[in-house]
Parts: sequence; C-alpha cells; structure tokens
Amino acid sequence: MAAQAKDESAAISSDESQEQEDTSSIITALVSKLPTRQGWSQSYVLYNSYWINPLFVHGILHLHTTFKPRHDDIILASNPKCGTTWMKALAFTIINRSRYELGNNDHPLLSRHPQELVPFMETPTCHTNGDGLNYLEVLPSPRLLTTHMPLSLFPPQLSSSIAANGRVVYMCREPKDAFVSRWHFASKFRRCSGEHSTNDLESALDMFIQGFSPYGPFWDHCLEYWRQSISSPDKILFLKYEDIMSEPVKHIVRLATFLGVPFSVKEEEDGVPKEVVRLCSFESLSGMCVNQLGEFVRLQDKVIDKSDFFRKGVVGDWVNHMSEEMGRKIDRVMEEKLKGSGLVL
Repeated sequence: MAAQAKDESAAISSDESQEQEDTSSIITALVSKLPTRQGWSQSYVLYNSYWINPLFVHGILHLHTTFKPRHDDIILASNPKCGTTWMKALAFTIINRSRYELGNNDHPLLSRHPQELVPFMETPTCHTNGDGLNYLEVLPSPRLLTTHMPLSLFPPQLSSSIAANGRVVYMCREPKDAFVSRWHFASKFRRCSGEHSTNDLESALDMFIQGFSPYGPFWDHCLEYWRQSISSPDKILFLKYEDIMSEPVKHIVRLATFLGVPFSVKEEEDGVPKEVVRLCSFESLSGMCVNQLGEFVRLQDKVIDKSDFFRKGVVGDWVNHMSEEMGRKIDRVMEEKLKGSGLVL
C-alpha cells in the first residue's frame, strides 16, 4: 500500500510538472508573437495596449492560469518609479506593527530591503525553478503583494476576489517626476559584463509622450485605477505621492484605516503614526546598509542593485533635469489624455 501511494504521488507530481511545462510553452509562443520595441535599455512587447517587459508578460499570463487569491489579499499597485518602494515599507510596517514593535532592533526593515519584504506578483523571481507560484502560496495572511500591472490585466480570479472583499492601494505620482525617476533608473541598469546602459533624455521623453514606457502608456495606467477608485472607493484607495509627502501622518492614518488596521486613539497619542513615517522615510531607508550594498536581482543580461531603488525622493526634482519646454510637452499630453476624467496630476 505504501509503495502504491508513493507511485501515485510520483505520477501526480510528474503530471503537474508536465502541465507546467506545457503552460510555459504556450505562454512563450504567445509572447513571441507580440509586437516588439526596443527602448529604456531593454526590449518591450505590446500586450493588451501596454508596453511590458516580455518576462513580466510571461509572469502575468502565468498568474492568469494558476494564481489563487485569498479573501484578505492586499495589492499595492503603481506605475514604475512612483513611490513603490516607499509604499511597500509603509504598508508592511502598518500591517505588521503588532508583530514587529517599532523601535526594536529586530524590525525586518532594518535587515531586509522593502522590495524583498513585499514581493511583486508578476516578476520572474516568483516563477523560477519550476515552483510556479509556491513562493506566494507560503506567505502568511493577510498577504501583501505588489504589482505594476494595469487593473485590466489582473487575473480574472483576482478581480473577482477584489470585487468581493479585496483591497487595492494605488500610488500615483506627478508624471514629470515619474518620468525623470524612470530615466535615471534605466540608466543605472548594469549589464552582467559591468557595462552600464545609456539613455538619451530627449529620446526617452519622446518615447514617454508617445505612450511607450515601462507598463505605459502612463496616463492609461493611472486612469484605470482612478476610475475604479471613484466607483468602488471601499475597494481601491487612490493615493498621490505628493500628498503623502506634504502630510505624511494624515495619509498614513488614512492608509491604516483602509487596510483594516486603524491606529487606536492611544497609538495616535503615543505618536505611532509619526514613528511609522520616520522609520519608512527616504532618509532612514536610503541610509541603511542593507538597502545600499549588493545586487537585488538579475534579469536577462541586466543587474539591478539594491541602491538603484533610492535616488532622491524629492517632489519637483524634474526641473533639475528637463527644460521648461520639455516639461510643457508632458503637461500638454497629460491634460489631453486626462481631460474629463476628474484626475489632475
């Protein structure tokens, strides 16, 4: 009987492995047929009107076939370079403040990069070694998950879960600052050979206003979440980077309430929200050795260092890199694309 059970288990495992291989082959074939364009130091494919790294499209399609949502999942979403690392640190600290006391030397933010504490759903690091989504499956509930996916690319099962009782926090950022931050980030990409990528600012601007940028068009990405946040404010919280920077405590309290873990009166009197802001501040996070030393991930022939996720975090820094006319080009495009939506960036 034991031998029979072992044989049956091996057969099931073999069937699952073959099924994963078959699914991967189908996805690879699909991605290979998508329109391709080179820019931002790498290649992108056009998938459902969005320009995305082909590795991430593979991850998105894999999510569509195998992702298992939980009723209490919390999704942190954003366009690239719109305060994602900061949002991860804030949400993680707020959710886990009863488990990891603020001020203690063993707080995870002191020893691990925020990007490691809250995993991306569609990145290859979650889909390697034939493990499928096992990395996400073993995370404790409530799971904090991050994505750059536009809302329209969410797996149907996740969209249904959110419609029922899920929560999504979306971080938006002033587009000129987001563009400059993205340009700097792409310029930091280091090839495995040690050579750094190069990007021309004016060429990058032309691509951006054409709608060709990572997970772009930028405006469509914002609008999807904005419109859904208007119709379902209890499901999607739409935040602006600049608002949090100007009044951090106010918006941290708002975020905690939305996440279902509001600060108590005593916590507010004891200054816990202020301590969350302090621990997760750019100055605090960027000054930690754990966030400055070593590689974060290797994607194809590119190396992304941990320090690449921290530059300035300053509102309005675009004026130090672009001319006023370049800024007006972005403003004109955004005004046209957002017209009538009620969204002002």
